[in-house]
Amino acid sequence: MNTDLKCRQTDISESSIAAQLELTDLDADRLLLDLPGTSLLVFTSMGCASCRWARQALPGMALPAERLCWVDAGHNAGLVTRYEVFHLPALFLVRDGQFFGALQSRLTPNDLVAAMSEAALRPAEELP
Repeated sequence: MNTDLKCRQTDISESSIAAQLELTDLDADRLLLDLPGTSLLVFTSMGCASCRWARQALPGMALPAERLCWVDAGHNAGLVTRYEVFHLPALFLVRDGQFFGALQSRLTPNDLVAAMSEAALRPAEELP
């Protein structure tokens, strides 16, 4: 199991996360199971100011993830319930179809990289 999630700090094209997906109750499980590499699963809502900021800022951060997977919490109650989302934005680490849990972190690059590294050390679980 590769737990090396070091942040590469080069130019913006290598630092930013280019791939972004919008997931729903209907397709999230299949996609998260099939996607290779590291996915940062992010639950947000249009009415949440922190969520709007996260949607704008996260794609440009140098994070050790191949993609951001966005879930609109207001329209995907099944996922919100299964992932036990109680606050927004809520972030989870998924790698190669394995679930590494919630990230408890401020939304800064250094704090998120540290939280992702810490989460990668946990035993992997099945997706909720």
